[in-house]
Amino acid sequence: MNNSFWIYLLVMVLTTYLIRALPFSLFRKKIKSKRLQAFFDYIPYAVLTSMTVPAIFYSGINLWAGILGFAVAMFLSYKNKSLLFVAIGTVIAAFVGGFIPF
Repeated sequence: MNNSFWIYLLVMVLTTYLIRALPFSLFRKKIKSKRLQAFFDYIPYAVLTSMTVPAIFYSGINLWAGILGFAVAMFLSYKNKSLLFVAIGTVIAAFVGGFIPF
């Protein structure tokens, strides 16, 4: 048990360190390619989305609460509503969606 903890910890330290250190060691000069720069700019958003979206669907009472909350959030965001309005609308929709019997 104790040995496996240290092995797992070492693997996590190496992987998280490599993700941060690899771009610095590979690219010494300023990146001139717009496409590569855009790729690196969007990595944090992609990682945050990949961790958040699955949690949305399974955080409520049932799957339908998450689906309804997500749909309302996407609709209100598309209509350019404020962040507070989107958050309140999403919570209300997920709450109501929790009462849908399936």
